[in-house]
Amino acid sequence: MTSKKRVVVIGAGLAGVRLARRLDRLGTPALLIGEEEHPPYNRVLLAEVLAGRYAPEVIALPAPGDLLRTRVTGIDRAARTVSRVDGPPIGYDSLVLATGSNPVLPPLRGLFLTGRLPDGVHAFRTMDDCLGLAAAVRPGVRAVVVGGGLLGVSAARALAERGAQVVLAQQAERLMERQLDPDASRLVLRHLTDLGVEVHTECRVRDVRCVAGAVRSVELADGYALDADLVVVACGVRPRTRLATEAGLAVHQGILVDDELRTSDPHIHAIGDCAQHDGTVYGLAAPALEQADTLAELLAGNGTARYTGTRSLTRLTLTGPDSPFDLAAFGETEALPGDDVIRLADATRGTYRKVVVRDDRLVGGVLVGELGTVGALARAWEGAEPLPDEGPLLHLLTNDGGS
Repeated sequence: MTSKKRVVVIGAGLAGVRLARRLDRLGTPALLIGEEEHPPYNRVLLAEVLAGRYAPEVIALPAPGDLLRTRVTGIDRAARTVSRVDGPPIGYDSLVLATGSNPVLPPLRGLFLTGRLPDGVHAFRTMDDCLGLAAAVRPGVRAVVVGGGLLGVSAARALAERGAQVVLAQQAERLMERQLDPDASRLVLRHLTDLGVEVHTECRVRDVRCVAGAVRSVELADGYALDADLVVVACGVRPRTRLATEAGLAVHQGILVDDELRTSDPHIHAIGDCAQHDGTVYGLAAPALEQADTLAELLAGNGTARYTGTRSLTRLTLTGPDSPFDLAAFGETEALPGDDVIRLADATRGTYRKVVVRDDRLVGGVLVGELGTVGALARAWEGAEPLPDEGPLLHLLTNDGGS
């Protein structure tokens, strides 16, 4: 494409900012549109802001010069324009949807009686969510976190560090069950309980009880009630696809894209949490950044660039001064019959390392604490090459290799 063509990017999160900055450097400037009033920021680090370790400006992203703060209300594919709430339509030659995802708010009784969340009930997805929580938390406040995945664990730990009395309610049988094996989940549980977090697993939240519009308790399906001054709903996220759906683009779980990150309209692309490529919605930072880099090459005229998927690991780093905690998980953490598995665990130090090898290839692993080996393991997994014959498993787990 020539530099005269206009690229418009909707969404000023990690993916949108990365794309716009890459295009600037490649000589194809883009208009970046973000609806949040805050400067673009790294959403991955919101828990560090909630814990009080970082000020909001510390996690700000270096935004490109052409940033417009407004809310897009629709896409006119025939005219190639986007409409907005506060001005005339904006024309585009290439449009990129980097709209991210919304928090999942479960259909709990009492949650939307007034059409809005009751006072004291918070999602944990945006800077406003984070700042609202930070303003509400204080030593001794009774906080209930609903959801024991990556986001719920991060929120519970941050609130506990701020002095809250935290209860975490998880519907599954263990914490972070999508990323971790049972042994690693137990270490996460131990870490949270050492911080004073009360964890309930295999329990379903049924109701949020409010008095005069403010939360007072959370009721579980078995009738047990958890007193609450503050409730954090951390039940996952869902791709933001409304603009794409209303414009008639192909949408399944996310906005469907091909290897050139094109939607069903060749003039519109999608990247990041809102995009679904080859059946996968990643919802992670590394794939979003890789998609942005690939699309920047394509839009700047490199017609050979292709996105073929990302093999990325999940990493949670919460490094408080008194109780550091770090974990990483990638690939298949549960072994199949015939797989080779090796574990190294140190209960005293709270560390755990495990890898799964199938047909002489590393297919997954999980590490908790002291992640010096994560770099070597990730490279072996991402390369998908046969492992060397000489003691590969123990070598992988003990070789520092860079992280």
